[in-house]
Amino acid sequence: MDSWIVKVLVVLIAFILMEVVAWVTHKYIMHGLFWFLHRDHHHKDHPGFFERNDFFFLIFAIPGIICLALGSFYGVPLALYIGIGITAYGAAYFFVHDIFIHQRFKVLRNTNNRYFKALRRAHKMHHKHVNKEHGECFGMLWVPLKYFKS
Repeated sequence: MDSWIVKVLVVLIAFILMEVVAWVTHKYIMHGLFWFLHRDHHHKDHPGFFERNDFFFLIFAIPGIICLALGSFYGVPLALYIGIGITAYGAAYFFVHDIFIHQRFKVLRNTNNRYFKALRRAHKMHHKHVNKEHGECFGMLWVPLKYFKS
């Protein structure tokens, strides 16, 4: 694991695989067994700034923390770079989903970027379904082509 190219590739692969993990988890766990935590994200029936859905942030952080610890403290370099990829995805998720899409902080409101407009459209379609059934667009960064059309 001496080559910086291999390290960067491991980080990128972990980041990309997290989109798959997020999609599968969102569709089958958040809209399944753990709907009781995710429901308030679709219904907005929660008082205050935080949602029960925010617990998923902690759940998703655990594998990244474990990998970073294994790499940093126990000398497992592969785990370190996987942890970096997972953590980078978590940061991207926070900025894209919580800040850009849901405007939990009132910044990054306007964009003419085609990708970001499609991303918002796809996420809006996801939230159109207020129950756990019949959802669509479960990913975060990958946007189906149909949402690029105005």
